[in-house]
Amino acid sequence: MAPKNTVTDASTKKVMSKGAWTAEEDNKLAHCVEVHGAKRWKTVALKSGLNRCGKSCRLRWMNYLRPNIKRGNISCDEEDLIIRLHKLLGNRWSLIAGRLPGRTDNEIKNYWNSHLSKKIIDQTQKEKMPDQPSTPLATMHQKTSDAIQVEEEGSAREAWNLETGNFDVDEFFDFSAEGF
Repeated sequence: MAPKNTVTDASTKKVMSKGAWTAEEDNKLAHCVEVHGAKRWKTVALKSGLNRCGKSCRLRWMNYLRPNIKRGNISCDEEDLIIRLHKLLGNRWSLIAGRLPGRTDNEIKNYWNSHLSKKIIDQTQKEKMPDQPSTPLATMHQKTSDAIQVEEEGSAREAWNLETGNFDVDEFFDFSAEGF
C-alpha cells in the first residue's frame, strides 16, 4: 500500500472566483486581450491576474466584452434569417451566428428558445386548424358535406360486411312475397 501524502489535493488547488464579474475584472481582461490577443485563454487568465479559469475568461470576452458585439433587440430581418437558417442548419448556433454580424451564438440560442420557437409553434398550429364557417351558407354546406361523408362511411361499412360475410341475410335479401 502506498504511503499517504500529508498534503491533500484540495490544499494544492487554486480556488477560482465564481459568480458575477466586476468592472475591474472586465477592464483587466480587456487590457490583457488587447496586449496578448484572444487566444490561449488559460494563459490570458493567468497573465491578466484574474482569479478566473480560461473558459470563464473566454466566455466573458466572446459574449460581453468584444468591441464588435451588437447590443439591442433583434430586428425582423434578423428573425427571418434566424428562422430560415435554423430550418437549414438546425441547432448549430455558432454557424447561424456567423451569418449575423455582431450577434453571439449564445444570444441567438437564447432568443430562439425564449421567443422564436414559441412563435413557430403558434404559426403551425394556426395553419393546421381548419377554418370555421362564418356564414349561414357555409354552415349549411358544411352540414351537407358531413351528411354525405356519413352516408359514404355507412356504405363502406356495408361493403365491408359483404366482403367479410358479416351481414344479416334477412336485411340483405328481400323475402317478402309482394312482388309475386
